[in-house]
Amino acid sequence: MNRAEGPGFGRGQGSVGTLRGVTERVCDVLIVGGGTGGTAAALALADSGLKVILTEETDWIGGQLTAQAVPPDEHPWIESMGCTARYREYRERVRLRYRLARNLRPEAFSNKRLNPGGGWVSHLCHDPALGHEILREMIEPARARGLLLLLNTKPISATTSNDQVDSVIVRSSETGEDTIIRARYVLDATETGDLLPLTGTEYRLGAESKSETDEPNALDGPAETDNVQGITWCAAIGWDPEGDHTIEKPREYDFWLNHQPKGWPVKLLSFQMLHVQRGELVDFPLFSDNWFSLFTYRQIVDPAVHTVPTEAATIMNWPMNDYYEGTVIDVDEATTAARYESSKQLTLSMIYWMQTEHGYKGLRLRPDLTGTKDGLAKSAYIRESRRIVARHTIREQDVASYTNPGMILPPKVERSVGIGAYRIDLHPSTNGRPTIDTSTLPFQIPLGSLIPVRVRNLLPACKNLGVTHITNGCYRLHPVEWNIGEAAGLLAAFCLKNNLEPTQVDENPEAWGNFEALLHRHGIDTDWPRFRAL
Repeated sequence: MNRAEGPGFGRGQGSVGTLRGVTERVCDVLIVGGGTGGTAAALALADSGLKVILTEETDWIGGQLTAQAVPPDEHPWIESMGCTARYREYRERVRLRYRLARNLRPEAFSNKRLNPGGGWVSHLCHDPALGHEILREMIEPARARGLLLLLNTKPISATTSNDQVDSVIVRSSETGEDTIIRARYVLDATETGDLLPLTGTEYRLGAESKSETDEPNALDGPAETDNVQGITWCAAIGWDPEGDHTIEKPREYDFWLNHQPKGWPVKLLSFQMLHVQRGELVDFPLFSDNWFSLFTYRQIVDPAVHTVPTEAATIMNWPMNDYYEGTVIDVDEATTAARYESSKQLTLSMIYWMQTEHGYKGLRLRPDLTGTKDGLAKSAYIRESRRIVARHTIREQDVASYTNPGMILPPKVERSVGIGAYRIDLHPSTNGRPTIDTSTLPFQIPLGSLIPVRVRNLLPACKNLGVTHITNGCYRLHPVEWNIGEAAGLLAAFCLKNNLEPTQVDENPEAWGNFEALLHRHGIDTDWPRFRAL
């Protein structure tokens, strides 16, 4: 892989200028991508006194929590432990906003563990538009202290020298103007690891072979770069049982109506799916009084908690609208755009199918919940990214339950920057490989998984850390990505203030001890309780 090359530059702070008609900015830390991890990184840097720039491709920060419209997937202990203090603050702000403004019934108002939407995928299913409002409120003090937030802005190129990123060039989708941003540290918080190829940072994509990782579920043959989890273009839909909200027939409807993916036992547009543990067909009706109900699965508006008539609403992030006809990473722009559009068409086709084939005409798209004109999310839900080649790569045997028999927690990580818990949950892949699903033990986030093997001033700040295709399946969820972003932000600040590089923090016991103390002061737990069952 070729590295982008470019001249070095003076490390100024806060300056703005022009270079050959292009705006030029200089900062201490550039965060590219304002998703869950990027927003968390910016919040972690708010009190650092450093000049920070945060860019985001859409007009919403928050990523999975907001622009992708994915209710937070969390572990069973989230109400009492297992996330950072800032993530807990976000959760409690969500509940407070509902108590103050959402006309809750007394029993809901007094419920300390209020689940506003009532969905069973999470302890806190909520309106993504509200989530964006809260994150903007949380980040506002940082903006008042100088954080520059550039929305509708994406990276297009970069320059490097001496194993460092010198600058990143970003482009505004509103004005078409380019900005050169020179930074002392660069955090890649993009959803697909976009800075890695632009900066020549070594990365992996797709599934590794067993010979590379020795993972039990890895491929017996060669690695497959096209073996990437499918994406989902989520949508918010409400239920108006007396109405008729049938949408126009989607352009690709006839294709999706008859489509049966490779390895899938029925047509994709169906109320059935393959049970990932039992390997048998399971009915998932739209509405049901039992656990298997698609509507209540990710329900984000629950009429039962309100004192005034309120329309139920849910998020469509179901196996039936997972798109895995092809990857959107490391393909040409036209192919990426076509596949994103086709994933939207799949979601719309599922809605139309429910309305016309099953009589659910009362289903209606809810743009008020997604901040879009059509009720679809602002951006696709990306489960799997490019991943840095890191000093420490997390493998299946490091975290899986069945590879650590009799243990409550996996072997302890010497230098951990956070904790998380979630199943290894891999959705079907874009080359036809099936789901991989297995339980894990509550795990840690190794410092070395945030440090590239060569590039000295670039850090991953979301799901692009040093994981494998398999362990990506448990490190990609909301509270873990938030923790990764916070830790990356604090690592950049610590290195700048102490004139250190990340590898030195990983290798020097004194430096590590001081950084670990900084993490703890910021409310980041680096280990799970070791002497009691979780």
